[in-house]
Amino acid sequence: MNEVLSQDEIDQLLTAISQGGEGEADDFKPVNSARKIKIYDFKRPSKFSKEQLRTVSNMHETFARLTTTSLSAQLRSLVHVHVASVDELTYEEFIRSIPTPTTLAIISMEPLKGTAVLEIDPAITFCMIDRLFGGKGASTGNKNRELTDIEQQVMENVIVRILANMREAWTQVIELRPRFQQIETNPQFASIVPPNEMVVLITLDTKVGDEEGMMNICIPYLVIEPIVSKLSSQFWFSSVRRNSTTQYLGVIKNQISTVNMDIVADVSTINLSIRDVLSLRVGDVVRLSNIKVGDPLTLSVGNKKKFYCQPGVVGKKMAVQITGKIEDNESEDFEELSVEGDETYE
Repeated sequence: MNEVLSQDEIDQLLTAISQGGEGEADDFKPVNSARKIKIYDFKRPSKFSKEQLRTVSNMHETFARLTTTSLSAQLRSLVHVHVASVDELTYEEFIRSIPTPTTLAIISMEPLKGTAVLEIDPAITFCMIDRLFGGKGASTGNKNRELTDIEQQVMENVIVRILANMREAWTQVIELRPRFQQIETNPQFASIVPPNEMVVLITLDTKVGDEEGMMNICIPYLVIEPIVSKLSSQFWFSSVRRNSTTQYLGVIKNQISTVNMDIVADVSTINLSIRDVLSLRVGDVVRLSNIKVGDPLTLSVGNKKKFYCQPGVVGKKMAVQITGKIEDNESEDFEELSVEGDETYE
């Protein structure tokens, strides 16, 4: 059977003939050029798929927006935070990439086992401290020094607020309860996992006023291994849709339940001339042609007719008693509050 050579095989055959003659051409064996070989580094085993890293990036985009808002309010300054990159690397590579000294917050990731690290660039750290001490946010002093006890306490308050944003950003995947444990300034003392352990590193570009720097969130694979199957686009977007329709429904209903609405009982309408209206006096009777005694009235909430009712008196006040509900064919986004037949509105 004759085999048809691909263009790559023909080029290789012609190259072999021109370089080595017929002897080497006879030894030529066509290779499958479509075969792709992927290099695997056993020293840096890949633990996360591209889809999982993309989901982590989406989660921390939400975290960045929340942190932008909360830090702007706390520092009384313009703050901008956004995700620069999400990478997979070893813990040793992360430790070597950050300056010394720096601000390293050790974080417990309850209910997950293990700890993570939040690293804040010294330029951003001293800028925040200057703002909270009443300054303009300039970090012109010595940045290559460790934090004082007072400065550490101030940064603890900032970090606790940042962790609240992380908790909300992870809600779609797990009810995370990140808790601040301690601050380290030397990366060598922050050995949360072995050096060759794989971690996911979320790098956040941070700008406070005119000062720019980085915030890094380092989460070991061992910590998020129990939920790594949930780090998928399908799970993420299904959770977003589910929570968008149910999670805030109760909150929205509580907010709108205190809004005042006008309730009007529509007796009927009649056409009168201006002359007849001007001649009306106390005690005059206006005859309604389109309603009979005993017919139900309509009760409008706002500008929408909602119920049937009967007029009456409660004590010395005029009132109406709801007798039924007007069917509404339009779809409504929220469940209506049930109204019993014997409720009376004065």
